[in-house]
Amino acid sequence: MRPKADGRFGIEARAAAVGLAAAVVGAGAAGCTSGADTMVTGADAVTVAVSPAQGAQRPRPDSPIAVQARQGTIENVTVFTKGEPVEGALSADRTQWRSRWALRPGTEYRVAATALGRDGRTRTVASRFTTAKADRTVGVTFEGPSDKEVVGVGMPIVMNFESEVSDRAAVERALEVRSSRPVEGAWHWFDNQTVVFRTRNFWPRHTDVAFRAHLSGVAVAKGVYGGKDHAVRFRVGDERISTASEDKHQMVVRENGRVVRKMPISMGRGGVRKYTTTNGMHLTMDKGNPVTMTSSWEGIGPGSAGYYSLTVDNAVRISDSGEYVHSAPWSVGSQGSSNVSHGCINTSPSHARWFYEFSQRGDPFEVTGSSRELEPDNGWGYWQMNWKNWVQGSALKQSMRIGPQGGVGLPAQHASPGAVAEEQRP
Repeated sequence: MRPKADGRFGIEARAAAVGLAAAVVGAGAAGCTSGADTMVTGADAVTVAVSPAQGAQRPRPDSPIAVQARQGTIENVTVFTKGEPVEGALSADRTQWRSRWALRPGTEYRVAATALGRDGRTRTVASRFTTAKADRTVGVTFEGPSDKEVVGVGMPIVMNFESEVSDRAAVERALEVRSSRPVEGAWHWFDNQTVVFRTRNFWPRHTDVAFRAHLSGVAVAKGVYGGKDHAVRFRVGDERISTASEDKHQMVVRENGRVVRKMPISMGRGGVRKYTTTNGMHLTMDKGNPVTMTSSWEGIGPGSAGYYSLTVDNAVRISDSGEYVHSAPWSVGSQGSSNVSHGCINTSPSHARWFYEFSQRGDPFEVTGSSRELEPDNGWGYWQMNWKNWVQGSALKQSMRIGPQGGVGLPAQHASPGAVAEEQRP
């Protein structure tokens, strides 16, 4: 039976079954053995080997399931664990099959493989084994996106591991992104615990994206395995891009290329770096109503000179250095003419309310005219890094062509023809 297709993504939920059991050519009965097949009856008889073999002693979870046929071709492979099919890939010459992802620790697997020999006879080999348990596992948290979230066209996928990862390449190979519209994208490691996926150019609007982290059983460090798999589906909404000019004291908001609002603003008053709004391509990260802002982030506590504590309404965050677009009724007289804030983008209560309701996480927000450049690791300042440098931050040193059938990370020598690492600003 053919697996049911996902109509929205065009993704087949591929089981480990590869092809259909072929009709036996000529006379002869099929043979059935366990583990490695040694029942060879002639020069053209097929032999089949399955690894791990029947009764293997607790193989490591990061050991793949492999099937190999000699003097013939593989006709069918089925692998199940806890009643669920296990995905795998068949070589072009149909002589080798390999599971696609790491195996679950402490879990039983059942394998059945059938091959057709040159003599027209088939042979089936079975294996049943249980993987070793993982004494230590590592958890993962997601900054974004959330499952079923509607996001902006600049939205990254941000993963944080609870302990350090020493085998970044193994982790990257376990991360799968599928997109209803074709894009180019790549992973970038900012440190041993944070990895981020970004597209080369903004997502096409109204794109459906499925992300799966097949981490269970992946050896992320010595003696440490991924704890469990994760799956997130999200949808890219309308293209909403804002530009805030420090020189013109104006913010322009566009939706799908059309200007939908212009508003007078006031930015950081400058004088010192911490009161200068960061320049460059930001993303809207989250929002709160109200949000209390204090000088504690810069080490100035209550009772100290320069201390402030201010509660603001309709605040949309654009960096980790304390920058928001928010309502500022006290600076309306300066909005459109001068910069008076501590670094945030001030606007009127009515404009702030509108922008708060309009914003999606991951909307691009560009600041121009400022002397302080946004760092790529300041919040979601990822679009500040050129594409060549972004790709160099991949453990596999490659980008991927992503589409409905995926763009799974592979070792660099196996990269698809579409994998490139050109230097280009988004």
